[in-house]
Amino acid sequence: MTKIKICGVRRVEDIKSVNKYLPEFVGFVFAPSRRQVDIETVKMLSGNLDKRIKKVGVFVNESGQKVAETAGQCGLDVVQIHGDESPEYINSLRGTLACSPKKVEIWKALRVKDNNSLKIMEMYSADAFLLDAYIEGSYGGAGKVFDWSMAASAGKMGKIILAGGLSRSNVREAIRVLRPYSVDVSSGVESDGWKDETKIREFICTVRNYE
Repeated sequence: MTKIKICGVRRVEDIKSVNKYLPEFVGFVFAPSRRQVDIETVKMLSGNLDKRIKKVGVFVNESGQKVAETAGQCGLDVVQIHGDESPEYINSLRGTLACSPKKVEIWKALRVKDNNSLKIMEMYSADAFLLDAYIEGSYGGAGKVFDWSMAASAGKMGKIILAGGLSRSNVREAIRVLRPYSVDVSSGVESDGWKDETKIREFICTVRNYE
């Protein structure tokens, strides 16, 4: 069954919505963006989050030490590394996270521009790869779809989380084409820039009913 991540949650109302429909993951964005949240907010929201839902922290070009400290303070299950971080950075971060009281997965985001964009996957020791659309000057969250056929063989190199412009209207086709480990949605479940419970329910039901 394809798992689901609702990214960019930042309000108590968002937590209430995901608790009703139980995606496997929620994403908290620590990187500068309109969905950015701070450590204290995440700690507060996490206290109300259903324990069955895993917490993903999204970071862009942040120091490994800061990522590890934030993961520990917020009880993150996954750190999503969404910038220009090198394979060496991932290796170093894994060593730092090894001292954490619980296992923390590392997901590396890659922006898909062309057929050559995913050749670097084999260089990274990530637990999974999040594939997003390439947008000049942006590290994600732009709500743009990329050509999924360019990632058709990506699953052979690791677990794939598919992001980039997903919504209720296209997620079934995305799953059919790529059979990802998980799908990741943010703007596709928003209205006027805020998470919309109806859209969250519709997206999750669409994925669940497909399989």
